[in-house]
Amino acid sequence: MVLCGILVIGLWPFHAPKNEISWVSNGNGLHFGEYGSILSSVALKASVSKEGAPCGIEIWLQPSLDYSGTILASYLPDRRVAPFVLWQSHHNLGIQHANLDQFRNVEKGTIYATDVFRPGELVFITITSGPAGTTVYADGALVKRAPNFRFSSQDLSGQLIVGNRPESTNTWSGQLEGLAIYNRELSASEASQHYASWVQNTAATLAKSEGVIALYLFTERNGSVVHNQVDSLTSLLIPKRFFVLHEPFLETPWNEFFPTWGYWKNIGINIAGFVPFGFFFCAYFSSVRKIKRAVIVTVVLGFIVSLTIEVLQSFLPTRDSGMTDLITNTSGTALGSVLWIWSARYAWLARRTPAIDFSVGEGNEGTFAEQVPELCKRDA
Repeated sequence: MVLCGILVIGLWPFHAPKNEISWVSNGNGLHFGEYGSILSSVALKASVSKEGAPCGIEIWLQPSLDYSGTILASYLPDRRVAPFVLWQSHHNLGIQHANLDQFRNVEKGTIYATDVFRPGELVFITITSGPAGTTVYADGALVKRAPNFRFSSQDLSGQLIVGNRPESTNTWSGQLEGLAIYNRELSASEASQHYASWVQNTAATLAKSEGVIALYLFTERNGSVVHNQVDSLTSLLIPKRFFVLHEPFLETPWNEFFPTWGYWKNIGINIAGFVPFGFFFCAYFSSVRKIKRAVIVTVVLGFIVSLTIEVLQSFLPTRDSGMTDLITNTSGTALGSVLWIWSARYAWLARRTPAIDFSVGEGNEGTFAEQVPELCKRDA
């Protein structure tokens, strides 16, 4: 029963759930549920030749919850890196840029724009980056300048994933009504003018703007394709099942580490979850099967079960396969085994301790102190 319970908890729901993407019924846009994501059919191609070329992004959206989730990411499958990630962190907007150094180690930089989101309210976000750094606008108004943070149009020249990260599950819930990508910087006046165009439902005219390489208006209202008004080859596809584009296999602990309460909470849950496994299997092996070194056998079995779960989780988009869970689950098994050994030894000592009746029954004469030697002799 313990083993079945652990397998159910570790592998539920046993398959990729339905992709929770639906068209907005009373307007243009897509609604993203708890598990929903879409992706471009092929990688975007920015028409630039020089490295570090400026770029701009416009996105019109409405978050439905006050929580964290990835809104948009660009992914390079050949390098297995997401050079650009845009996400919601409660009321704040996070932007991350990543690249590989000469040793193929991932270097990341992150900035935040605070108080951008209000759950249930539409917001038009403009992000532009160039030699002077990165600038963020919300509804045409300046909210953030980051002179030391830059990303380029080449970082956006990958496969787009909307609503989730390409290598792990970090879904975003809300309504997306527009997306545009440029291979040039956008000025403050353009950020304001373009915002007015989206509000007035005239954003289709932006397809003729200079440097625009992708424009998604979300006006289809049905089907499984969101068309790029600039390049039909890079339309956004809506799969029937939820997916993670590049599911990691046994992710290393240093890549999984994130100094948040949620991370440490998961560590505690994984350890505590395998304590019953170690306790009951060690009890079975030592008391029923009479196996020598039952603790070692139990810990090895816990490691094998945990490894099996982590391998299978690499095929499930709602779960993450990582070595951190393998370590914590095995530690929980060892802790449960130690608890069984301790409880068994305690019970062994209790059975061999003489029971002394300290009560003085009716008809017995003398004080309690006078009767103790006789009681001890009788119980012995």
